Amino acid sequence: MRNRHEGTKPRRPSWTEHLYKAIFVFAVLFLVFAVPSAQEAGKTVADGVYTDAQAARGATAYEAACAGCHRADLAGGTGPALRAQRFARQFGDKDLKTLFSKIATTMPRATPGSLGDATYLDIVAHLLKENGFPAGTKELVADGLDGIRVLAGRAKALPPVGDFSYVEVVGCLTADAQRAWQLTQASAPVSAAMTTAAAAPRNTPAKLGNETYHLLDAMAYSPESHKGQKIYVRGLLIRTPGEQRITISTLETLSPTCTQ
Repeated sequence: MRNRHEGTKPRRPSWTEHLYKAIFVFAVLFLVFAVPSAQEAGKTVADGVYTDAQAARGATAYEAACAGCHRADLAGGTGPALRAQRFARQFGDKDLKTLFSKIATTMPRATPGSLGDATYLDIVAHLLKENGFPAGTKELVADGLDGIRVLAGRAKALPPVGDFSYVEVVGCLTADAQRAWQLTQASAPVSAAMTTAAAAPRNTPAKLGNETYHLLDAMAYSPESHKGQKIYVRGLLIRTPGEQRITISTLETLSPTCTQ
């Protein structure tokens, strides 16, 4: 007996089945290649999400309500630091609403939530600026906070050297005829970050130069024991007609002899 299927032609897919298959393949390719991930497509704090004017208002509010605990430079005091590694560890890779909510619900310590959303947004803008993120053309608003990702803080650009700049220099410690202590053969001043660190940074340039600085408070650093040595000095630069002066915040020996 012949098999009833013997000689039967295979069934061809209908045009509608071809259409559905084509749509499915197109959809898969679109999802794989055309649609970026949420993290790739979303904004970050590096995209200019606040304005300079907003950050300036935030600086004023921060100084009045926050600096007493967190310090004016955000380095932390009785409250935690709000910059650098501490900032990145707590808020990095989270949305900006997390930072805003933390500030708006816990600060100031004695009266949390008392400043109002607009002021807290201004303070967030100030924190972003102090962590090295650029300003943009639109102010930060509450509605968009959960669509902005926080990144680790960047080093804030230091201002150019001018009168009353906080600087670091390297030179030879000497005394003039009046026993006033000077840094001679010294390097040109370089802007330094305000810090309470007692030691020179690891990347301190050791090259000498042609500058001379009168050290205003050298006696507090036992200068006789450092005479003739190559010295690192960090402090406030004061320029007067014919003379450069530095009030010292850090003095450290780099070499026991003053040579290049």
